[in-house]
Amino acid sequence: MSEPLRLMAVHAHPDDESSKGAATTARYVDEGCEVLVVTCTGGERGDILNPRLQGDPEVLRNMPEVRRREMAAAVEALGVQHTWLGFVDSGLPEGDPLPPLPDGCFALQPVQTAAEPLVKVMREFRPHVVTTYDENGGYPHPDHIMCHKVSVEAYHAAGDPDRYPHAGQPWTPQKLYYNQTLSRGRIQAFHDAMEAAGLESPYADWIARWEERGEREITTRVPCGPYFEQRDKALLAHATQVDPEGTWFAVPRLMQLEVWPTEDYELAHSHVPVDLPEDDLFAGIRERVS
Repeated sequence: MSEPLRLMAVHAHPDDESSKGAATTARYVDEGCEVLVVTCTGGERGDILNPRLQGDPEVLRNMPEVRRREMAAAVEALGVQHTWLGFVDSGLPEGDPLPPLPDGCFALQPVQTAAEPLVKVMREFRPHVVTTYDENGGYPHPDHIMCHKVSVEAYHAAGDPDRYPHAGQPWTPQKLYYNQTLSRGRIQAFHDAMEAAGLESPYADWIARWEERGEREITTRVPCGPYFEQRDKALLAHATQVDPEGTWFAVPRLMQLEVWPTEDYELAHSHVPVDLPEDDLFAGIRERVS
C-alpha cells in the first residue's frame, strides 16, 4: 500500500488559506491526500472588514479568540489539518511615512528564528509539496513577505541534517509553489464575462492599476471547480474578514465554473523532473510515491 500524498500550505494569517488555494486543498483532501495548513500568525491586528461586524463589542474585546474560532470553522469546511506557528500579527502599516512595525511582531523576527518552528512542522508532517507566497507576498503586507522568506528558508533547509539540527529528522519536500490566485488573466476574464452578461464588474479599477503589480508566470492550473462551494463556505467562516456582499462573491459561481474553473500556481522549485504547464501539484511525484 502506497503512502498518502501530502501537501503543506503555509499562510500568514487566518483567512489566507480560504482566499488562496482553498478549493485545491479541498480537492486533494477529497482524493485521499493529507493536507496541512500552517498559519504563521493569529491575525490579532487584522481590521474588521465586514461592515456588519464593525463596532461589534465582542469582536473588539477579543479579536484573537474570534479569529481562532473562525479558523476552526474554515478548517472544518475544507477538511484540512491545521497548526499555528504562534507568531504575532504585524498589522498592515498605513500612512506616509509608514509607521514602524510593533515590537515582537512576525515581520521583525530574524528569518532563521521564524523558520525553525516551520522546519520542525515540515519534518514532522513530511510534505511532498509546499505552497506559499512569492517574494512580493501576493500583495505587500509585511507578514506575507515574511511568510515567503520563512517558507523558502524552511523548504530548502528541512532536508539538510546540518541545518536546524534540533528540529527533528530531515525531510526533503519535492516541490515548492507560489499561489497566483489573483492573476491578471483571471481577473480580466471575470471582468469581461460580467460585462458581457450585463453585470457590474468590481474589477475595472484593479485592471487600470495592474501595471503596478506586474504579471507572474502561471505554470500550474489545478482544476477544482467542484470545490468552489467549500472554498466559499470557508471564506464565509472568516466573518470578521469577509463581507458576504463584497468582491469575493461578486462573480456568480456558475460563471466562475465556466470562465475559470482552476486555481493557479507558479512552480518555484522542484527536485523532480517537470513538464510544464501542469494541472497537478503532485505531477512527477505520484509515480515515485506509489
